[in-house]
Amino acid sequence: MKRRSALAVFGAGLALTLAACGGGGAGSGTGASAGSSESAKPADITVGVAMPTKTSERWIADGNNVKAGLEKAGYKVDLQYANDDIPTQSQQIDQMITKGDKLLIIAAIDGTALTSQLSAAASAGVKVISYDRLIRGSKDVDFYVSFDNYKVGVQQGTSLLTGLGLKNADGSEGTAAGPFNVELFAGSLDDNNAKFFWDGAYDTIKPYIDSGKIVVKSGQTTIDKAATLRWDQETAQKRMENLLTSTYNSGAKVDGVLSPYDGISRGIITALQNAGYGGSGTKMPVITGQDAEIASVKLINDGVQYSTIFKDTRKLADEVVTAASAIVEGKEPEANDTKSYNNGVKVVPSYLLESQVVTKDNVKSALVDTGYYTQAKVDAGK
Repeated sequence: MKRRSALAVFGAGLALTLAACGGGGAGSGTGASAGSSESAKPADITVGVAMPTKTSERWIADGNNVKAGLEKAGYKVDLQYANDDIPTQSQQIDQMITKGDKLLIIAAIDGTALTSQLSAAASAGVKVISYDRLIRGSKDVDFYVSFDNYKVGVQQGTSLLTGLGLKNADGSEGTAAGPFNVELFAGSLDDNNAKFFWDGAYDTIKPYIDSGKIVVKSGQTTIDKAATLRWDQETAQKRMENLLTSTYNSGAKVDGVLSPYDGISRGIITALQNAGYGGSGTKMPVITGQDAEIASVKLINDGVQYSTIFKDTRKLADEVVTAASAIVEGKEPEANDTKSYNNGVKVVPSYLLESQVVTKDNVKSALVDTGYYTQAKVDAGK
């Protein structure tokens, strides 16, 4: 589904900018400058890629895959990591614009903190692709590439229900009656995706809360109570420890934990293990996750973590390279969603990819057979 309306001139802006800066035309696609006979050559174009952190293996893989894809297409790449520090990322993007990078691909640390940088980019004729995390509060976000994040949340909620036996693998109702004690964790509130994950998951499990089959014993059922700043593992561990101390100190046991990300899951698991879960006579609760990080994949294989959501970042990188190439050629990137992602100023045209639930039953088929990991890495967990 192609984008329409205001972004019909999307590629044209960059095409004209490239023609002005590079001395050549912008190609024969939509938006080529009048009278131009030459296209801007990829080798003459530097694409700035701003990634949030190297503390998560997922973002390292994203950066490497995007860089490799752009370089294969002939572009120069300015890849920067910001160590989860907002001022660092803002400065890096400022420098990319100053150095003359012609296109920016940004995975924001804080989706609300880059308004002035994007305004400067627009003034310089630099287009911006928001990568996986939607940049909010700016009219100068031109395109968004991500996964269907609400569906990711639905998958997390469904896998929790399946692990508890409230649903069967085929989607039918399970035979378990409950009630099950479940605690809820959410991502970082400065990341727009966190709300989509939460909404998808909570909408999925709420009927079971309403029926009494699931009990959130702590009473913390809102995203602001469940949020984990910067998706931090230690923060999640401390919150789980506090929940165990305050709510499960009289013999009650945790049966399940909704976790939106593998790093958070590992923090939760550490807290639970320190409290005796997973030891003799006390099984580990059903714990969800996301990103198929290798350490968590091993935990799934070992029966410690129940599930994760596999978002194939190779496909995400391929899609952002495709979108970037369309922009440089003066064309419109293809969008398959033009309604869902309102950043507070505009609805950002988006391309959303599909994700997959991974449990112990399909680790090999989903992650090894597809070449994402080797069996040796899965076995070692690193």
